[in-house]
Amino acid sequence: MVSTSPPLADALAAGPVVLDGGLSNQLEAAGHDLSDALWSARLLAEEPAAVVQAHLAYYEAGAQVAITSSYQATFEGFARRGIGAEQAAELLTRSVELAREAAGQASAGGVAGPLYVAASAGPYGAMLADGSEYRGRYGLSVAELERFHRPRLEVLAAARPDVLALETVPDAEEARALLRAVRGLGVPAYLSYSVAGDRTRAGQPLAEAFAVAAEADEVIAVGVNCCAPDDADRAVRLAAQVTGKPVVVYPNSGESWDAAARAWCGSPAFSADRVAAWAADGARLIGGCCRVGPDAITELAAGLGR
Repeated sequence: MVSTSPPLADALAAGPVVLDGGLSNQLEAAGHDLSDALWSARLLAEEPAAVVQAHLAYYEAGAQVAITSSYQATFEGFARRGIGAEQAAELLTRSVELAREAAGQASAGGVAGPLYVAASAGPYGAMLADGSEYRGRYGLSVAELERFHRPRLEVLAAARPDVLALETVPDAEEARALLRAVRGLGVPAYLSYSVAGDRTRAGQPLAEAFAVAAEADEVIAVGVNCCAPDDADRAVRLAAQVTGKPVVVYPNSGESWDAAARAWCGSPAFSADRVAAWAADGARLIGGCCRVGPDAITELAAGLGR
């Protein structure tokens, strides 16, 4: 099913739009084991109904945009599990279809639209499943990274999501590769860095990183995700100043990920009280990332008058 909603770029021009929260924590809360290297992408093949229900929970909580379960879905990652290219492409396409199915169920259940689907494309390091997505600097050239990203972006774009979510990008060099890879696909994109303080995870100043997308016509929003809420506070204003584009922001709960232990630690700091300030500073696509669930999205949506 193809979206009949007004373009997401038009919705962003009209005011803030609510993103969903962490898909993995919602799936885990429903009892699904995501310890596999494919993370939530494993359920695309094994339990697609669970993915629909997770998306539906966020739409019903007030999210207007659902991010697909394709963050860790790559041809290379699937191949390691014995899944060939044809089936991998089918699973990537399914990630968009499942989110559309959830949107349809939400609308049928009385959730007011428009409802959008963002097709997630995580960084190269997400495929490695070793924590390098939080470091970047993989030792690959921009051209090599472009060749990695382009095939799955082509498949995701062909499934006609409303936007391609180039998310949790740790490195401005990888951002350059992603922006090259989305050219000509006919689907808009947003670019969202994972950051630490005022720098990308790879250590580049955020102003330089945001500038990479300033002239990219395909990009309808630029910002940060999968970071501490305090870091998001600082990044939103800078992204707006540097790019002149709407800002996307969806930080983690405030807890931190221990890649070695594959567990979250620390205390939550995410609060819907922050959203008014984000919106005032230029944020137009606002939600939560890891460990931010439907209840927090309901509060966030209420804070934005949604």
